[in-house]
Amino acid sequence: MGSIAFLVDGLGLQPRDVDGYAVAAGPGSFTGLRVGISTVQGLALAADRPCAGISALDALAARAAPAPGGIVAVMEAHRGEVFGAIYDGAGRAVGEPGASPLQALLERAPEAAVFIGDGAERYRAEILAVRPRAFFAARSLFLAGSVALLGEAALLAGRGVAAAALRPLYLRDASIRKPGA
Repeated sequence: MGSIAFLVDGLGLQPRDVDGYAVAAGPGSFTGLRVGISTVQGLALAADRPCAGISALDALAARAAPAPGGIVAVMEAHRGEVFGAIYDGAGRAVGEPGASPLQALLERAPEAAVFIGDGAERYRAEILAVRPRAFFAARSLFLAGSVALLGEAALLAGRGVAAAALRPLYLRDASIRKPGA
């Protein structure tokens, strides 16, 4: 919260001067998503402003576009899975995002796609074994700027939601276990 206050104060703004809020809504860690979303909800509620929940996979794809061969956003999901989604060369989703073993995502991936994300880096050798014409985006995986730009576009297009309606994007069920189970 201190960093947010520093940014807003440094720009000479008041919370009501902000037109809307964007947040990476997932996929990602359960706790990280809840903290980020609840922070944005609090700010948006206090200022009575709309919110845009942006998929982290969409933000990754935006970082790699344009890419003539298509884009595959891949995030490490642990438990032998990745979070992944396939995009056309302009960064528009082709199908739904999901959590699956890497092999299932690669079966649907275009031959000469650009791969981006921490999962793309971690599984580079496995990706190249199946998709030898794959490229790997040399981009920062810091997504705040892309989330902001995608959020602005969503808000300007009227796709914002009230703070209370903002929800995380979970691509699989939680893996919470009782102690000793």
